[in-house]
Amino acid sequence: MAQALEGIVVADFSHVMAGPFATHLLRLLGARVIKIEEPRRGDALRYYGEDRRYDGMSPAFIAVNAGKQSIALDLKDSAQRQIALDIIERADVLVENFRPGVISRLGLDYATACELNPEIIYCSVSGYGQTQSTYRDWPAIDNIVQATSGMMGLGGRPGDPPIRVGFPVVDTLTGQTAAFAVLAALLRREREGKGEYIDVAMFDATLAFLTSAIVPYLVTGKPLKRTGNVGYSGQPTSGVFEAGDGRMISLGVVQQRQFEVLVKFLDRTEWLDDPRFASPESRRNHADELHELLESVIATRPAAEWESSMSGVGIPCGMVRSVGEAAEFEHLSGRGVRLPLEIPGLPDNEQVDIVNAGFLTSGGQPGVDAPPPRLDEHRQVVLDWLGQEKGRRNHGGTGRGPG
Repeated sequence: MAQALEGIVVADFSHVMAGPFATHLLRLLGARVIKIEEPRRGDALRYYGEDRRYDGMSPAFIAVNAGKQSIALDLKDSAQRQIALDIIERADVLVENFRPGVISRLGLDYATACELNPEIIYCSVSGYGQTQSTYRDWPAIDNIVQATSGMMGLGGRPGDPPIRVGFPVVDTLTGQTAAFAVLAALLRREREGKGEYIDVAMFDATLAFLTSAIVPYLVTGKPLKRTGNVGYSGQPTSGVFEAGDGRMISLGVVQQRQFEVLVKFLDRTEWLDDPRFASPESRRNHADELHELLESVIATRPAAEWESSMSGVGIPCGMVRSVGEAAEFEHLSGRGVRLPLEIPGLPDNEQVDIVNAGFLTSGGQPGVDAPPPRLDEHRQVVLDWLGQEKGRRNHGGTGRGPG
């Protein structure tokens, strides 16, 4: 069965993470993504990481570029810029994440794209958006927007220094937001026959992602309190505990019914008769005492045993895993989360896995089976396609869709 975006062509002028993650998601849905890179070294993401053996094909680059096609173009050279314009003329979608104004100086702005291709969907990704403001031209990368958006101030406990989320969460969520916007625009074009311009700001996308923290402030005027590993319910039964084997488990017991199930499961029904613990409010007021009691019980059995037995009776419980352990989690079998790829020339192991789109459907599944491109690997393929499409257009064809 065909994938959802089969036949859609994406001109990918983006680099590093937010833009390439957006086009990666579109590629997983079947789009053809033509990655336009600068000629000398290509996308800087090709060189991320400490192990220089992976230069040109870093793990970070592999993660978001599988199955794309690469052509290297010097966009300041008129002849090579014309190739870029030819790609734009035949593309359905363009994604770029240059600093605001740069793409215009290169002569590849939305107005120019529309003259060539009125139905194009043109998505610009930047730190603070394209509208005129003091912040428009400020440089922004993931950790900067984690700071300016308030994200760093949400984790940890009161009095702790700001804490950065330990992976490029802003880049990732911004890319996902951009892909979501592109899909909406493709649907609108299907209905109305018109392209459109999309302005995705990392800052805006992060605030949308932080809805559960932002809206309580907008409604009450009060920011959420920092609660460390305790959930926003403030319940001492929603937190992290050390099990008997030294591993940690996380509990999510936030409702009265769940608490009643928990104490019966632990054979501690006397806690229900204790006025300190009888209600959610009283448990919040005596959080330290209940946490200490619960901690002493949790310490009697291994973490994996708690996870299995509690989850089995409906108590929200999960063992704290490393990223590596999560990637090897037996539950992934049959979920299509890991996609196997063969990448010739990769150090140590040419057989690797990447992560899929994160969902299954009853139709064509997301996925890709081709490796990330070497720099300029598909120059001739793209040029041949442009020539074929030009001939097809001259004979009354649409000029769309790769061969």
